[in-house]
Amino acid sequence: MTNINSISGNTKVYAIIADPIHHVKTPAAMNDLFSARGEDGVLVPFHVAPEDLPTVVAGLRGIQSLEGFIVTVPHKTTIVDLCDSVTEAARVVGAVNVVTRTKAGKLHGDILDGAGFVAGLRQAGIEPKGLSAYLAGAGGAANAIAFALAEAGVKRLTIANRTAKKAQDLVERIAASFPAVELSVGTSDPSDHDLVVNGTSLGLRPGDALPCDASKLTSNQIVAEIIMQPAITPLLAAAKEVGCRVHQGLPMLLCQIELMAAVMASK
Repeated sequence: MTNINSISGNTKVYAIIADPIHHVKTPAAMNDLFSARGEDGVLVPFHVAPEDLPTVVAGLRGIQSLEGFIVTVPHKTTIVDLCDSVTEAARVVGAVNVVTRTKAGKLHGDILDGAGFVAGLRQAGIEPKGLSAYLAGAGGAANAIAFALAEAGVKRLTIANRTAKKAQDLVERIAASFPAVELSVGTSDPSDHDLVVNGTSLGLRPGDALPCDASKLTSNQIVAEIIMQPAITPLLAAAKEVGCRVHQGLPMLLCQIELMAAVMASK
């Protein structure tokens, strides 16, 4: 991790914004990367409630030593309207999870959740191309993952969300960009899919409901998480019980760290 004794007035500052913040692994991973590369930078966690986000972002614009910040649950969709510009990917997905700041205080947003998730799968030897995938969730991270899975070549993608209208909206937006993918709005039943993905925050807090009906899982399925803490969520625990191959949330983060560092370094 970055040596705090080496931080000076020349150190480039980055932040991660979340609510809650206790579970985030990004600061340690990013600071390790800065140290490994010999870069004079530090990333710090900011616990920001939704109602305070506009005020905090307005303040960040004026911090001259701030290079940018990472955005996670529950701010990924709200932050879009607080940026001065966003990438085409972020516009289509409707979410942002990395923001760079110009010297003039302008904020530019990008979305790397999907790219990081797919890269993590491939790093583990799981190739999405040709698979049928079930995705629980239609929020910021789930949007990015849905588009990334479609781009990676899944043959069929089912989106399930507590609010069916949000799932339908996501299906329609994916269809406009990837008409070859078979798309549908699903239920809580994840059966008959090769890959089952939790793209929600369910499992982050003790007592959370499961993101799908785990009793329908079968041993030939791969079950993947985006949650990093706990490493084995209740969904992954249930999947292991029936013999599924499980894929934890950490690889998504580690792959995103490299992508985020590249985005911030290229601004």
